[in-house]
Amino acid sequence: MTKLQIKNVLVLGAGKVGSTVADMIAEYHRLPVTLADVKPGRATESDALVRRIALDVESAQDLGAALSAHSVVINCLPFYLAQRVATEAARCGVHYFDLTEDVAATRAIRAISKDATSILMPQCGLAPGVIGMLGGYLAGRFDELYDLRLRVGALTRNATNSLRYNFTWSIDGVINEYCNPCDAIVNGQLVSVQPMEGHETFTLDAEAFEAFNTSGGLGTLCETLKGKVRNLDYKTIRYPGHRAAMNFLLHDLRLIERRDLLRQVLEHAVPHSREDVVILFASASGLRDGRFEQETRVGRVFGAPLRGKDRTAIELTTAAGVVGVFELLQQGKLPPRGFVGQEQAPLEQFLATRVGHYYKGLGVSPSASAPQSELAHA
Repeated sequence: MTKLQIKNVLVLGAGKVGSTVADMIAEYHRLPVTLADVKPGRATESDALVRRIALDVESAQDLGAALSAHSVVINCLPFYLAQRVATEAARCGVHYFDLTEDVAATRAIRAISKDATSILMPQCGLAPGVIGMLGGYLAGRFDELYDLRLRVGALTRNATNSLRYNFTWSIDGVINEYCNPCDAIVNGQLVSVQPMEGHETFTLDAEAFEAFNTSGGLGTLCETLKGKVRNLDYKTIRYPGHRAAMNFLLHDLRLIERRDLLRQVLEHAVPHSREDVVILFASASGLRDGRFEQETRVGRVFGAPLRGKDRTAIELTTAAGVVGVFELLQQGKLPPRGFVGQEQAPLEQFLATRVGHYYKGLGVSPSASAPQSELAHA
């Protein structure tokens, strides 16, 4: 195992998540971070570790210059910029991470990575990201895997509108995952299923939820587990009634064909909220020692302060996902070059990183009959 000596990190995107990523690296790794954006915001005078700069990634020359001055780039920009940044990072030999849920962007990055001298690891947040590590972990606990069900929800704790939802993260990301086809494995075959379909209802701790297909949450897990599982799917958790309201907008009003207009409607009518909770649920069933068994994980994560600022649950869980695999790169526990899928990072090693405590509880290995464990509040 060869540890990497990383001197500095470039974080692209100075929004809520990008700023949290920068602060998390500064807090837990004491490394200098350059936080870059078209409008980077004002730096805190006392912050010696996080430097903010103005950068337009649409300029190949400026982007290349910024990348060349750093060992690692963590891309927290919108999904449609992922391919552009990854291409330049590979050209500069800079290790690349991002948070995209976009399937097409990930496929393009995989193609770019074939000749790369650095690693290119997209989809490193919550879902895709840590949920893929959890899925890979549960899959490895069965001799023969039948079903693997993964569910994640970033929810407002106090939703009062008819959508039963406020935005806790990117509007563009939500639209993307609600409108694009979804990967799944059904009866052993890799298939594409429609977003917003596969509707189901369930309760956790006497609270009602619904879930439905959304795009991108599985990352590359379907390819990894093809031939090893009968059924695999990913669904987003929401409060009951949300899917019906969104289905009306997307299909009855046909706004799925006019995504720019859909974005304007949602941005104008649906508020953002920092009062959130992240819910993770994973269930696996199959044969173990000749007996049919099921094993589950369920948990909730809430917001907490970081470097003197209150952070939401989605900010902390997303940032911890990418900062954790960044630490694994430092420790020499990831491949040194080429494409890396999130499930290639062992869950146990991720949870042992300095930021693994944000997902405390996921690595516990109870017997299949043990009660479901709840994540500690972050």
